[in-house]
Amino acid sequence: MIDAMSMTRRISSGLLAFLMLLGGATAGQTGSSAPPPPPSAAPGAPAPAAPDAQQATPPRVSYIHGDVSFLRPGAADWAPAALNMPLAPGDILYAGPAGNVEIQIGPRAFARAAYGAQLGLDNQEPDFTQLRATSGYAALDLREMVPGQTVELATPGAAFTVDRAGYYHAEVGPDATVFRTHRGGMATITLAGNPATVTPSGGAATPVATNQQLVITGTDTPRVEATAAPGLSAWDQWNYQRSDYLAHPASARYLSAGVYGTEGLDQHGTWHTAQSYGSVWVPAGVAPDWSPYTTGRWIWDPRFGWTWLDDAPWGWAPYHYGRWVYMGSYWAWAPGPVIVRPVYAPALVVFLGGPVVVGRPLCWAPLGWGEPVIPWWGGPRFVGVAWWGGWGGPRVVNNVVVTRTTTVNVTNITVYRNVNVTNAVVGVPADRFGQGTARPVRITDRNEVRRLTPVRGALDVRPVAASVTVGTGGPAAARPPDAVRTRPVVATRAPHDATPGLRAQGLPAPAPAAASQPQPRIVPAPARVAAPPAAPIPAPGRATPAPGPARGPAGPGPAAPPNVTGRAPAPARPTVPPPAMGVPAGPAPTVAAPGPQTTPPAPAAPVARRPPPAPPAPGVQNAPAPPVRGEAKGGRQPAPPDRGPGERGGPDRTPRADR
Repeated sequence: MIDAMSMTRRISSGLLAFLMLLGGATAGQTGSSAPPPPPSAAPGAPAPAAPDAQQATPPRVSYIHGDVSFLRPGAADWAPAALNMPLAPGDILYAGPAGNVEIQIGPRAFARAAYGAQLGLDNQEPDFTQLRATSGYAALDLREMVPGQTVELATPGAAFTVDRAGYYHAEVGPDATVFRTHRGGMATITLAGNPATVTPSGGAATPVATNQQLVITGTDTPRVEATAAPGLSAWDQWNYQRSDYLAHPASARYLSAGVYGTEGLDQHGTWHTAQSYGSVWVPAGVAPDWSPYTTGRWIWDPRFGWTWLDDAPWGWAPYHYGRWVYMGSYWAWAPGPVIVRPVYAPALVVFLGGPVVVGRPLCWAPLGWGEPVIPWWGGPRFVGVAWWGGWGGPRVVNNVVVTRTTTVNVTNITVYRNVNVTNAVVGVPADRFGQGTARPVRITDRNEVRRLTPVRGALDVRPVAASVTVGTGGPAAARPPDAVRTRPVVATRAPHDATPGLRAQGLPAPAPAAASQPQPRIVPAPARVAAPPAAPIPAPGRATPAPGPARGPAGPGPAAPPNVTGRAPAPARPTVPPPAMGVPAGPAPTVAAPGPQTTPPAPAAPVARRPPPAPPAPGVQNAPAPPVRGEAKGGRQPAPPDRGPGERGGPDRTPRADR
């Protein structure tokens, strides 16, 4: 009996050890040795969490067409904007006379600017986003808003506060601002000064109903005229189509709802089911020896520190969530199990350093399945503490699965499985790290790789002016006119002051050409109010509207607002049908123990879909849509309408993975 019980215990112990080793087995590594013992466990100890200040996902530049410029505090000058650039408070975008730019501010929430528009991000908190528009056309297409969340659009005429889903259109001219609500939207307008027709002295707030238009003329003593909103312009229709396309990406079934950039995965890769990792995504069009974190650069983000910006049009989700796995002959991105609230990370790599010598390299490699990131950003109680940001699956340390109550000492983490994969470790000289002209170089000498040790905390590299911009030494980007750049706005909060952060990093103050925006005229924040009755116009129909001319002039700059005094409301044209507000959640991917795999399996089903065609341009009926950033082979996203003949969008500057 004793021998039988002893034999049973030995078999159970052996089986448990085998399963743990199987769960941490390495795929496609060379020269790996037996892993060291796992870190000590402290039952009941909570896993470290990110500070509250890091919980908000930064807005990203999700679409660029034509000439669009970017300015971040600390940069020497304006630079061409880059796709998938994460934005921080203080950043400004400028769309030229034929330019269009889109900012994703939520899973299904977008802000767009066009036709000579300057759009800035003044503040961002988990429940509040403040944008500043000083010229041109701006639109908020908010298909979904979390209860308690607020989006504010500060303009020279008034502050528009939005707390519910809908479509909102603004035109900012030299002397007046036009604001409209559509598709169930409702906003609150707050004026500065003493408006004569809507609110009493002191800037009291007034609700703006669905399908209503306001024209605010003047700033010191603004005059407000309200009418029924006219029908959607050609640019509005394009906004609807663009959001429809983004609302239901096929890749959403594999990802958590809060992950941005899923439409890029549809266009530039395929999903497979791997026995070891569940659902994985494999990029298309990359070089045979390609590896993650090699085709891009490090930039300085004021909130998240060193952040990876990839050149690929799909380079958002795979570099801020999930983990990369090597399948024997190719790389795949494993998002891990679907979780309720995914957490953004500026990059998911292990930094590696060598001996302290002149010209020493600072290297990095992608984190593998379930491995923790050692934060180099955040507060002192967060930096250098093992953290599973961007990951919701099994937690792996030194190739061993650990529990969520395990206390992980970073000095005991010595094994990162992807470090041993050929071409996975890249680096640059430490004195050139984070500078636009320094491109990553592969570390091919295996002996040199073995001498590298993990960096366990803050990086000993400080940003320079070239670190906060996306320019790479090319031609200077277009600057907005001085009258646009220095124009004050009405807002409910002062903009975020980036100066202390610049001084802390040793960065110079903004140059005169890139001076910060003037302080806004602050008005009280409005209280939430019930939706008023909609304007007395016919309810939106379900038919697609006939193409019509865009509102605005043919030349640069926005149109002067229409004179609505004494004019009967224009009949509304039918609007496009409201899109569905949600995407059915697919089943969570199965998770199995890692194991080698040499060839990509056949995808379960095609995920790409053809986006809707672009609306006809005014004066150029049935003209083909120009190429846009993120264009997929075999199909293109809708391009914005042209302003008129002779005003085409600028050249396509899309970085391709296969170029």
